[in-house]
Amino acid sequence: MSATLPLSIAVDASEPVSALLSLPADSRAACVLAHGAGAGMNHPFMSALATGLAARGIATLRFQFPFMERGSRRPDPPHVAQASVRAAVAAAATRLAGVPLFAGGKSFGGRMSSQAQAAAPLAGVLGLFFIGFPLHPAKAPASERGDHLAQVACPMLFLQGTRDELADHALIAALVGRLGERATLVSVADADHAFHVRASSGRRDAEVLAGMLDTIADWMSTVAAAPSGSAAGSAPA
Repeated sequence: MSATLPLSIAVDASEPVSALLSLPADSRAACVLAHGAGAGMNHPFMSALATGLAARGIATLRFQFPFMERGSRRPDPPHVAQASVRAAVAAAATRLAGVPLFAGGKSFGGRMSSQAQAAAPLAGVLGLFFIGFPLHPAKAPASERGDHLAQVACPMLFLQGTRDELADHALIAALVGRLGERATLVSVADADHAFHVRASSGRRDAEVLAGMLDTIADWMSTVAAAPSGSAAGSAPA
């Protein structure tokens, strides 16, 4: 059994944001789960991630970026988004003291988490996870958006669909390869940026999600057991 508690997080003195803390009965790890640019923390995919992780003993703190809280379609500038990640991490660390802590999220949320970590390590965070790292705009393959990852020293987990229009798979594989042992790439066969798979793949979206959740939970356990190491390598989901 798990419980979900509504919270308010102060990004600055004038702009608190909503958050949801999902707590399993006995948490073996916890994570701050940031949403993407197009949908907030209550999107069905985000809810499914939180529910699935809770079932695997992982507490999650989801939060709204300020732009989403205001109902705007324009994402926050990086300094605001990064401050939001830091505030959420601080809230999670306070409420879940002593529980191994991770940060990351879907697309934009994951990238803002890594930018914050690259600028100055997020206090208490053992590793970062990315659910569809947005390496470049659609139909404009490039890798510059990943340059800051060279400044991230903690373990990183990349879950990437092989049909992701925002991350050419050869480019993301090369990027993860350059990051060395601290980075792990998990390729999700036939999945797009939303992790939908075609019927011809022989799998359903629910099966794909379950595999991803198992991968995240197992990776967190591995990193938490050896926080100075990394979960290295490349594997299929």
